[in-house]
Amino acid sequence: GITTFLLVSSCLIMAVEDVEFLSPDGYTGEPVEDCVNTGDTAWVLFSAILVLGMMPALAFFEAGLLRRKNTLSIITEVFVGLALMQFMWYMGGFSLVYGTDLGGFIGGFDYFFMRNLGVECLPYAPQIPGLAFASFQSMFASVTPLLMTGAIAERMKFRSFLLFIFLWEILVYYPLAHWIWGGGFLMQWGVVDFAGGIVIHTSSGVASLILAIFLGHRIDFDLYHGEFPAHNIPLAAIGTALLWMGWYGFNAGSALSAGPLAAYAISATTVASTVGVLVWSLLSLLQHRHVHTIAVLNGAIAGMAGITPASGYIESYWAAIVAIFIVLGAYGGVWLLKGKLKIDDALDVSSVHGITGIIGSLSIGFIATSKVNPNGPDGWFYGNFSQVYIQAGGVALAIAWSAFWTLILLYLFRFSKFFKLKVEEEIEILGLDHYYHGDCAYHSLESPEDPELDAGEETSLMDPHYNSINQETNSAANLDYRLRVSADMRKTLSARNTDTFHV
Repeated sequence: GITTFLLVSSCLIMAVEDVEFLSPDGYTGEPVEDCVNTGDTAWVLFSAILVLGMMPALAFFEAGLLRRKNTLSIITEVFVGLALMQFMWYMGGFSLVYGTDLGGFIGGFDYFFMRNLGVECLPYAPQIPGLAFASFQSMFASVTPLLMTGAIAERMKFRSFLLFIFLWEILVYYPLAHWIWGGGFLMQWGVVDFAGGIVIHTSSGVASLILAIFLGHRIDFDLYHGEFPAHNIPLAAIGTALLWMGWYGFNAGSALSAGPLAAYAISATTVASTVGVLVWSLLSLLQHRHVHTIAVLNGAIAGMAGITPASGYIESYWAAIVAIFIVLGAYGGVWLLKGKLKIDDALDVSSVHGITGIIGSLSIGFIATSKVNPNGPDGWFYGNFSQVYIQAGGVALAIAWSAFWTLILLYLFRFSKFFKLKVEEEIEILGLDHYYHGDCAYHSLESPEDPELDAGEETSLMDPHYNSINQETNSAANLDYRLRVSADMRKTLSARNTDTFHV
């Protein structure tokens, strides 16, 4: 028996030595390229899945903070937008970002339709297959324009939104990502952005602000001082929890390896998010006498968004200090843009993502250290003052580029009858769910008095504290608001152009 066991074992060992890869179903695949590190590949692929989960999480977060009559609208925008951005990335976006550099401005056509892209490693990710790298980066390309849904919520036409992000992705995201990540002129100049503070948060934050200005106020903006009541805060909390978890893939996955750099990124992300929660909660307590749940959620997201560009370049203790400035900047941005300037950025994307991304990107110029990332720069506090103006130049150019093309696109949209930006007033009152998606989010919560009335707002609109509305205003103005969404209006809109596609 022992002799048989040794003989079989020897044969198995010899077989394993001869076969480099054996799949579970017994199929022998091609030999793995020598450059591939399986541990790093596994981490990057897992991180890609984590970041993919952030997009449904974004939909839940935003839907919970909006009114119930627009729940399906925001979810559909995110899911359809995700599909569109992924398709664009695989058909040509990856090549335009990471293809052969053409004059420092854009990538070439090397990888159009994913040609010439397989298990071979690429210069930007020398230890994982090119396909794994492309898959991970596709998540960044997808989430960037989807962040704008929080700014245009409840009032932008569905078809116009899809066309806008299609064009914006090509004109803004692909060039900017190439400049900083794909070997373009900003990368050659020395601008760094570990996981998207400039490329993602700054660019989308600027575009969100401009979109909010162009679209104008939602109906009753002044009544609620811009802070319309959230219809489902637990849903928003679930979305935040999933975003929080996914952000570790977002930041630590950008290390492109399962090693010390990923650990630094995770540590910085954790510290910044927790400081964000604590600081925003304190500010909420000081201003409103309550620690509002929405304040807690915003604090976590602001902290993570702001630390994103610096998470792979700084010591963990710096993350705590930077996070304080990040949250103060975001909180101040909400106070200024929505409170004083009356800009209806529905979910404060320009502040929670745009301002935070700018602060985090600029902080690299001060506190980055090659001790954390040997391939990264040192900042001013470590003897390299030049990184301050290098980062400032990169941020300024990103702001200008995003603003320029966003303004151009919105100007061109004004001449299109089919792609008008803002929905009609009666559709906004009715809710985008019913008109554009033919359904409502909560069938079981319809009002028994009027089954066609958007009655889910009856309780949520009666919060006089967080929205700074007194009881007298609530009892009179909110009743008038709800009655405007009448059964007659629903019947009128349903009967209008029944042979027309509502997109």
